Amino acid sequence: MRAYLLHSYGSPANLRLSDVEQPTPGAGEVLVRVRATSINPYDWHHMRGEPIAARFMGGGFGKRRPNVAIQGCDLAGEVAAVGSGVTRFQTGDAVYALVKHGSFGQYAIVREDHLAPKPQSLSFEQAATVPMAALTALVAIRDDAKVRAGQKVLVNGASGGVGTFAVQLARAAGAQVAAVCSTRNVELVRSLGATEAIDYTTQDFTRVARGFDALLDIAGSPSVRAARRTLNPTGTYVVVGGDAGRWVRPVDHMIAATAMGRFASQSVVITATPISPANAAGLAELTALFDSGAVTPVIDRRYPFTELPEAMRYVEAGRARGKVVVTVD
Repeated sequence: MRAYLLHSYGSPANLRLSDVEQPTPGAGEVLVRVRATSINPYDWHHMRGEPIAARFMGGGFGKRRPNVAIQGCDLAGEVAAVGSGVTRFQTGDAVYALVKHGSFGQYAIVREDHLAPKPQSLSFEQAATVPMAALTALVAIRDDAKVRAGQKVLVNGASGGVGTFAVQLARAAGAQVAAVCSTRNVELVRSLGATEAIDYTTQDFTRVARGFDALLDIAGSPSVRAARRTLNPTGTYVVVGGDAGRWVRPVDHMIAATAMGRFASQSVVITATPISPANAAGLAELTALFDSGAVTPVIDRRYPFTELPEAMRYVEAGRARGKVVVTVD
């Protein structure tokens, strides 16, 4: 099979398309023929090995070089073979999953308890946009912010991969949503259900937004103190991401938010998306929302498999609207 190999940290040029041996599923494992994958900040952070502090914190980074050659965490495809003990899936089933690595190849091994049936309403390309970004948004909205009908939710970074899902999931929960984005994305976020769009190129949202029950800070652009001004006294500040940096950021932003949360009535929560069997249940919940039409993936660009490094460059530049998909041939 063909797969992109990463043997040293660095730019997308370090991703080399190579011929490798097709893996064989073991007990409780499924071999998936990958039809599509998508690019996430998770992927380019692992490609760069940044922030460098993460190399000493566990979580899949090697200290000097990548621990795993085939990167990629989102996949959608078809079951090609099953290992012993697998009962939920059979050859030919359309599936999708969030994996720690391995989706930047034509085939990937996935544990059975990590897989979920692909939504019938979505193509493989659409389904590949879902796992990391939509699960992160789901955890932030459902578990961390605990959004309920009638609440007011502010999403900072609303036009990106996680943001476009977060706006829709908050609306599906019955909340009133305000979205922070650039001028070119105002109409996009409104089309997703935001009742208010704040253009950060002309307004500082921390000076005009007030009284929100929850702030989902995906962009991580304001200071923690300024961001919390947008909340009501018992609101929840959910830190989902932040500006990337070579050495520490966005870890320092998350640490600051957590520290300040100890001295205020407002709650501060850091959203994490651990790659575990629990995600299969989350994907099943999302599947129902996709198939009902309540949520729709937003795709900015599609790339062929041979141009995966270029897709990585585009996402790393931080200008993508929604998700960027790679079709695996």
